[in-house]
Amino acid sequence: MSDFKKFKTAIQKQFDNMVKSSSALFLTKITKPDHINFTNFKTAMLTSHGIAIQGSSRSMWDVKDSDVLWNTYLNSFPEGTNEIYEERREYDCNYCRRFIRSFGNIVTVEDNELISIWDAPDLEYPFKIVAKKLSEIVKSSPIENIFISKSANLGIDINYQETDNGIVITWDHFYLKLPESFVSRSSDSVESIQGHFRDSKNVFMRAMEELSLDAGSTILDMIDQGSLYRGEEFRRALVDFIAYKKLYDKIDSNKKDNWCWVKSINTSISRIRNTAIGTLLIDLSEGVDLVTAVTKFEKVVAPTNYKRPKAIFTKKMVEEAQNKIIELGYENSLGRRHAVPEDIKINNVLFANRDIKEKMNASIFDELIDDATVNPKKFNKVEEVSIDDFVKNILPNAINVELMMENKYQNNLMSLIAPQNKDADSIFKWNNNFTWSYNGDIADSMKQRVKKAGGNVDGVLRFSIQWNDGDDNQNDFDAHCIEPNGNHIKFPNKGKIHPSSGMLDVDIVIPGNEVAVENITWTDVNKMQEGRYKFFVHNYSHDGGRTGFTAEIEYDGQIYSYIYNVELKHNEEVVVAEIEFSRENGIKFIKSLDSTTSSEKIWGVKTNKFTKVSMCMYSPNHWDDEKGIGNKHYFFILDGCKNETQPRGFFNEFLKEDLLKHKRVLEALGSKMRVEPSDYQLSGLGFSSTQRNSIIAKVEGSFTRTIKINF
Repeated sequence: MSDFKKFKTAIQKQFDNMVKSSSALFLTKITKPDHINFTNFKTAMLTSHGIAIQGSSRSMWDVKDSDVLWNTYLNSFPEGTNEIYEERREYDCNYCRRFIRSFGNIVTVEDNELISIWDAPDLEYPFKIVAKKLSEIVKSSPIENIFISKSANLGIDINYQETDNGIVITWDHFYLKLPESFVSRSSDSVESIQGHFRDSKNVFMRAMEELSLDAGSTILDMIDQGSLYRGEEFRRALVDFIAYKKLYDKIDSNKKDNWCWVKSINTSISRIRNTAIGTLLIDLSEGVDLVTAVTKFEKVVAPTNYKRPKAIFTKKMVEEAQNKIIELGYENSLGRRHAVPEDIKINNVLFANRDIKEKMNASIFDELIDDATVNPKKFNKVEEVSIDDFVKNILPNAINVELMMENKYQNNLMSLIAPQNKDADSIFKWNNNFTWSYNGDIADSMKQRVKKAGGNVDGVLRFSIQWNDGDDNQNDFDAHCIEPNGNHIKFPNKGKIHPSSGMLDVDIVIPGNEVAVENITWTDVNKMQEGRYKFFVHNYSHDGGRTGFTAEIEYDGQIYSYIYNVELKHNEEVVVAEIEFSRENGIKFIKSLDSTTSSEKIWGVKTNKFTKVSMCMYSPNHWDDEKGIGNKHYFFILDGCKNETQPRGFFNEFLKEDLLKHKRVLEALGSKMRVEPSDYQLSGLGFSSTQRNSIIAKVEGSFTRTIKINF
């Protein structure tokens, strides 16, 4: 066995060991040294690689990149070990040249270090010197591609040469045998396959560099709590991303590229950056607001009728909110329950029926009387008093108070909420730890929101719409009305008072994080045109919102409420109602969406009949002789009124300022910590001081009188 054959065999053995311990082979990018002041190839090679040069003095710039490794091989032999044989040097042959040019830069990666075919151990002189120089060049160069071959044979093992005297000489050459598992049988070209893997590696490395662990953890938190649509589909990818990212961040910077080549081949998330969940990772890593980023993600993956089921918050946000609550000593203040009469201090009660704790025995005749309803229009001409006059001059002398429960007060139903721990500190803006919740989990009505937005709610006729209640509908909805003469009240003429006295005074373009409202009001019944009015909602711009809207039409104190739970497509119009108006008869509905004003028994109270009031009081934010923080509400606790739902224990707008930094978590917490049902509770009707309203009351004192209380 010649010396070269030993060298060749050692290289083959080294290669066999490489493929046994690796799932992929790579090619490094060999280029000529980046120096421009060398006059010849010999000097350049000597300077850049520290080798003795035996070649010609060609210009460095005449050498191709593909020849650098071959020339290094030839010129690395110590003097006297690669002499001229016939016409060329002993170890200079075309077969070996092609091998070194094509396969000499094959490497594997172990522990993020490059291993080359030239790292064979126990080589003899002079091949040990040659292999070391080749290894240095190969491993000092970056990986350029994955190695792909459609043939198992790399190079030519041997060939034969017959001399002039008839002797046959066997020549050995560099040769490697690929295991079948490394041979590509794809119909795609080698270049195409390499391009695919190269792109995957680059995308993977960008993900490792640009996407943050916090972003991955945030998304995983949302998946765990079920607040990310189709989140479970992406769980495995997120878990893998987080694991890889943690490893990547610990690796030395000069070894990250090698690591990414290996991992990008062996992971299914190499292109996670280019997926739907990748867009969410990018946005959160770049500091985009959580709600905005999730909304963008859900526009890609959610169906058109999708409605976000939960508020968006993360484990980290929960931990921060929890720490703040603990820091402020509010742990025992979060549990909520229905309030009972024993909770209320006497100085906070405006009126209390002496029979509040007693249950009367009813005969069959009482039940028949109880079933008889009254037409509210019967009391159109009764005495009217303001709520302040009622509280100051009538209640103090009242023995019994009853209210006419009409259909239109459905949204005025409320419950007084107390802390489970009576001694807990208040988490609210006021000193006591009591709150209230209106029917439908609202702190204030649509009418109140319209007023806050600058709308007029005191007109003769009002048409209001509301959307984005769940912070999940950024569409631009518009309220429209076509009057009997064809005049169209809409957004281009916002603020214009039309001849009919109608005006669009609130127009919301971008809802943002707030509940959005729009409002059209007519203020002068004598200027209003008699005839048909058409009210409708137009989706001027669809921006991902999957929910519908709610609407109100109010005339002469009667509110008709509508809920449209279907997504509006871009440019779609939904007719809420068409009414016929006359000054003599008021309004008559020609057609409309289903209204919530139909007669029914709700919360144990029958509509269109008088119901006994057990207690009257202000809302808790105006108790204890406080000047009051926020709107004053007047509460009438009704006998037999029982909230059939599980109301919220608190709303964000009630909370102290130092808790509002965590409003998203507390919003979800308030929604989750519902008040348990109870047969013993303080529920009834509530009226805001900022809303125009009225109710019929029967008051018994020194004499019985029926009055209309105006708010």
